[in-house]
Amino acid sequence: MQIYVMIKQVPATDTKIKLTGDAIDQTGITQWIISPYDDLAIEEALRLREKNPGSKVTIISAGPQRVTDSLRLSLALGADTAVRIDLPDNADASMVAKAITHFLKKEPEVSILFCGKEAIDDGASTVGALVARLMGMPFINVVQSITYEGTKLSMKRDSESIEVLEVDLPVVIGAQKGLSELRYASIPNILKAKNKEIRVISDHGVSESDRRIKLDAYALPPAKQSGKKILGEPALQARELARYLHEEAKVL
Repeated sequence: MQIYVMIKQVPATDTKIKLTGDAIDQTGITQWIISPYDDLAIEEALRLREKNPGSKVTIISAGPQRVTDSLRLSLALGADTAVRIDLPDNADASMVAKAITHFLKKEPEVSILFCGKEAIDDGASTVGALVARLMGMPFINVVQSITYEGTKLSMKRDSESIEVLEVDLPVVIGAQKGLSELRYASIPNILKAKNKEIRVISDHGVSESDRRIKLDAYALPPAKQSGKKILGEPALQARELARYLHEEAKVL
């Protein structure tokens, strides 16, 4: 089987975002990580390879040079090869999906394609669906468990209720929390990954004319108001709370 995983590099979850005009100040981002749902996709791909000897796992990520670090980590986790599609950091979902599809269609075979259900930076949950459409493959998102029976897959997905779906390969699958228990890269594998080649694709068939979304501005959410503590006897507290909700909060 030829197994592929799409990953996105995002700021670490504890990053305090700062804005400079209409852009995020990346100089203040000290740590970049693989989007956590993409970690689940990598793990599921590795487990599938273990069940199918002779299979190969290829990790794909679109972005600037810094994305290489996340690709090396995926190699340290056990992926066979890694590919960076050279796109600017501000490429939109349409550009990323078209570039990834351009690469995949030149591959001899794509048995299955994994990704996270969404990236934690923009939460758009778009690239997987776009690639699936461009590849002519079904897309099943928010998948929590998969059973493999040859070329047929049975999976459970979380869509407020639990759905059980069956699909034939090839397919694009978006990983949800619970799909896999993550492994960790060992120090020896991290060191070995530093010397592994990462293929860079510059001829990806994408230009600025492929952009479909233009960002007008960024704005941080308003600061949360401090809480209000009401003292006194229960009856007094109840009257004061009702007054506050009616006259100040204006929700009654």
